[in-house]
Amino acid sequence: MSNKQDKYWRKNNIQKFLSGFRLLISSIHVGIVFFIFSLVLIPVMNSNAQSSIGFNGYIKELSMYYKPIEPMPVSETKSLDDLFLNQFHNRLNFKWYASSNLTFAVEARNRLFFGQMIKDFPEYQSMIESDNGLLDMGAVLASGSGWFMHSMIDRAWVDYTNGKLQFRLGRQRINWGTNLVWNPNDVFNTFSYFDFDYEERPGTDGIRMQYYTSETSSAELVYKIGRKDSAETAIAGMYRFSKFNYDIQIMGGWVGPDYVLGAGWSGDIKGGGFRGEATWFKPRNNDDPENFESFVASVSGDYTFRNSLYLHAAVLYNSHGTTHDAGGRSFFASNLSAKMLSFGRYNLFAQSSYPFTPLFSGNISAMLNPCDGSSYIGPSLTYSIGNNWEVMLNGQLFLGRAGTEYGDYGQAVFTRIKWSF
Repeated sequence: MSNKQDKYWRKNNIQKFLSGFRLLISSIHVGIVFFIFSLVLIPVMNSNAQSSIGFNGYIKELSMYYKPIEPMPVSETKSLDDLFLNQFHNRLNFKWYASSNLTFAVEARNRLFFGQMIKDFPEYQSMIESDNGLLDMGAVLASGSGWFMHSMIDRAWVDYTNGKLQFRLGRQRINWGTNLVWNPNDVFNTFSYFDFDYEERPGTDGIRMQYYTSETSSAELVYKIGRKDSAETAIAGMYRFSKFNYDIQIMGGWVGPDYVLGAGWSGDIKGGGFRGEATWFKPRNNDDPENFESFVASVSGDYTFRNSLYLHAAVLYNSHGTTHDAGGRSFFASNLSAKMLSFGRYNLFAQSSYPFTPLFSGNISAMLNPCDGSSYIGPSLTYSIGNNWEVMLNGQLFLGRAGTEYGDYGQAVFTRIKWSF
């Protein structure tokens, strides 16, 4: 074997070893989570109680065609005018009702990505691998030229309830928002409206305690465990109660680099939904030049007519947003926070949906930044082809000048077929 061949052989085997080592570390992380849960489960389990298992999930295939405004550079010598991506997605949800007080859940998403985009844009794999939780519970199980398979546990919690007290530990969804599009109160699990294919939304690694003070009120405390330092840690509380036929909530604490104080409500006016929420973000360290104070608020209303026509409108205000050309995120960006739901000072939203037949429905939504004139239009059609089978055609059309909030995104078209079980 020549020196050149020997170096190639060593490099190839080192890469395989490092890949296997990363997978091993991820498996160890998952094992630690299950071990911690076992320590909690064993002492409190009632051996005489009957237990049951819940299991469901889905399988879906999503195809995407993306046309960027400008050719996307993928190397020093190559740019892409079009991007094609295919994704097979399998979700598995397990719940073990160990007793009347104790529930254990594990939910995982397993995705196979392939197509021209994976081959020509390899950085996309590193974006998918990103896990901002305390433990990295995702791993690339296999990969090749133009494809890779990724698996992630995005829910793993144990829930113990005793009377009015509820305690949940692990990776869980903590939804403090009341609106359907923009959620300034959702400081733990902020999500993007454009990420329509992730119905379950992101989760948080933490501890959640709830105490139900009455049938219509509760107090809640959440501690999010940071991976590195206090900038990734959060502890906040919320109190919910009902008044004047409205559900009202008040929240506060510190989330990462900010103190937060907010409130929200949900109710109806003459049969139509009326919701709102607002949060004030105050930097904990006034000497940090990159942090800033901000007030974010959103109000929405929706109504369903007798003929099943559904209308929905919302407005977003961000005190730190600009009234000039707002600029935008990358189409593939996932670093959204409740503090910066929009780069613009104002944003407007409107939506309408209608079931043309019991099996066939249409939906169209739109966003507008009135300051820079950029907009988004999202038409979609959904057809049920059988029990638990669904086909969807969806578009994401971003319009505007270069440098505006939606002007640099481009256009995307998606097709999806989904089977739930």
